[in-house]
Amino acid sequence: MQRGSNRLSAHRDDEMKHELQGLIRSGHPTRVEEWHDPEPAADDDPEVTTGPVPHPGATGEAEALRFEFARHLGRTTFPAERSAVLRVLHERHAPDRLIALAQELPAHETFRTVQEVVSALGLRPEA
Repeated sequence: MQRGSNRLSAHRDDEMKHELQGLIRSGHPTRVEEWHDPEPAADDDPEVTTGPVPHPGATGEAEALRFEFARHLGRTTFPAERSAVLRVLHERHAPDRLIALAQELPAHETFRTVQEVVSALGLRPEA
């Protein structure tokens, strides 16, 4: 294995991998002390810091909604029906707006991705 001009030693590189292993596997911070975790975005933060930047001239509503659903649902939720999506949103304390949108999903349709959830709500990504 070639390391090239890496400024970290092989030992420190392995140590950093070990530190991040819990975060990567669980999908949420795993530290005991809260002060180690980054702060979440505030309500009055600009949209640029909390979501994708829309294309010039586009509203970006579908992209922003997909980002919000993905942030709260994660990868392990899918494939899922509406009831499973709602359960995960409630468990992860998603905003009421997302829960209300998820209640509009078709009842017995199985969704494989977040994009399918957003498309079922009638929003298509900008071209």
